[in-house]
Amino acid sequence: MRTLSTRCCIAGGGPAGMMVGLLLARAGIDVLVLEKHADFLRDFRGDTIHPSTLEVLSELGLLERFLLLPHQKVSRINAQFGDLRFTVADFSFLSTRCRFVVFIPQWDFLAFLAREGARYPTFQLRMQAEVIGLIEEGGHVVGIRALTPEGPLEVHADLVIGADGRHSVVRSKAGLVVEEFGAPMDVLWFRLSRQSRDRADPIGRFERGKIFIMLNRGDYWQCGFVIAKGTRDQFQTKGLAAFRDSVAQLAPFAADRVGELRDWESIKLLTVQVDRLQQWSRPGLLCLGDAAHAMSPVGGVGINLAIQDAVAAANLLAAPLREGRLVPDDFRLVQQRRDWPTRMTQRVQLLIQNRVIQPVLGESGPLTPPLPLRLLARFSFLQRIPARLIGIGFRPEHVRTPDASKE
Repeated sequence: MRTLSTRCCIAGGGPAGMMVGLLLARAGIDVLVLEKHADFLRDFRGDTIHPSTLEVLSELGLLERFLLLPHQKVSRINAQFGDLRFTVADFSFLSTRCRFVVFIPQWDFLAFLAREGARYPTFQLRMQAEVIGLIEEGGHVVGIRALTPEGPLEVHADLVIGADGRHSVVRSKAGLVVEEFGAPMDVLWFRLSRQSRDRADPIGRFERGKIFIMLNRGDYWQCGFVIAKGTRDQFQTKGLAAFRDSVAQLAPFAADRVGELRDWESIKLLTVQVDRLQQWSRPGLLCLGDAAHAMSPVGGVGINLAIQDAVAAANLLAAPLREGRLVPDDFRLVQQRRDWPTRMTQRVQLLIQNRVIQPVLGESGPLTPPLPLRLLARFSFLQRIPARLIGIGFRPEHVRTPDASKE
């Protein structure tokens, strides 16, 4: 068995793990990120980089390089609820440097963070390293056990960060208690080709019993067909032809492409869950991002909450970690900092799930837009409120960690 030692070992190369690894390495701290997959090339739930995250990239001096990657900018999010067309959020009024949302495949974003992290000698990323357990001594977490192509690996660390997603092995092995809130929907996730004559903006359609989202990824549309939780088998029983017809009805301009859905294997089920750890840490261990709080897809804010967690954690932990004086109270400060915005965001998401999404999916009569949507359609200034909540959030974080290479 191979054994390594580092100051900080991070389980999971998602947004939270890669960003906190980059920030700590930039501050001169030895960091090892363990990612179980061989690469980042897989379909993710979220591909939106919001103004709050773009602000962080700007503070790190990375924004210009990031925007050189192929992407789409969106200043407004529009939707159609029955016959009512309206703008949900208008980001052009934000006070941030970037007043738009960037649509970019998450694998490109993660690869970008990996490249930037590799600029620092204290940053290491190990792919194909699947975390399977924790190393504990006297009630303290002191490391991680992982499996690699070369065999078992033990990593001893002063700080272990669990950033391994909503199915976190770290939080499970640590015995941290999860509070689940439920969700009325799941998402069928698939692709349709995009043609040059298609519109560029993301598309959101709410029809009786159906919700359909299309995200522009350049040469194809990433599509999300929202269904009532646990009803995938009913759609499969009706047959693929009926499903294609439903997609064509919701996106008439792409009706000539629904034949690209040749089998159910090309249509993936994304199970929606909303949960939150009661306690994000144990001595020696801290969970961040989806490992601490799985978010609803409402608003597409999951990536950005994870990034905010990472920035807050680095701000609060870098100095005591580098100076060898890290104590459990430092972890609790991170949770205290991020717990309120997490709770508030989930509260808004659950409200929308229960008051908008669930009634639409269960709708059998005429589809009537809720009052808040009618107000958004009538009074454009109200569109600044969801823009603020989606684009910036309840408590935006700013980079406070130093760049050790300039000290």
